[in-house]
Amino acid sequence: MLLPHGTVIALIDAHNFTLYRNAGDEANPELASMASPKLDSHNHSGASHHSAAHVAEDAHAIAAINWLNGQVLGHKIEHLVLAATPRTLGEARKHYHKALERSLKAEVAKDLAGRKPAEVLAALREKK
Repeated sequence: MLLPHGTVIALIDAHNFTLYRNAGDEANPELASMASPKLDSHNHSGASHHSAAHVAEDAHAIAAINWLNGQVLGHKIEHLVLAATPRTLGEARKHYHKALERSLKAEVAKDLAGRKPAEVLAALREKK
């Protein structure tokens, strides 16, 4: 997978939201850590779920996507790759803004949270 310079890679799991930016170029990507924002996941309802853990996980995913939507709409993110567990990715997709959908270079249904940049790049290379 080619990652244009400046592409943001967002890793979301049940509790974490990690961001990287490609500081290299397409041929030689270099992931640089970005500061992760403080998310407000308290105002997102998951009333259709039975498990409190799933409610919290969904709220976290929604808060992360809302933040990403704002960054895309504010022209701070042009290209985006999103990696999350399949369940989290499914919830996240429900909240994509059309502009975010256009900026998406790829979705990776895999838990990459906590992985080192080299491991993240290797997982992205597997995704053709």
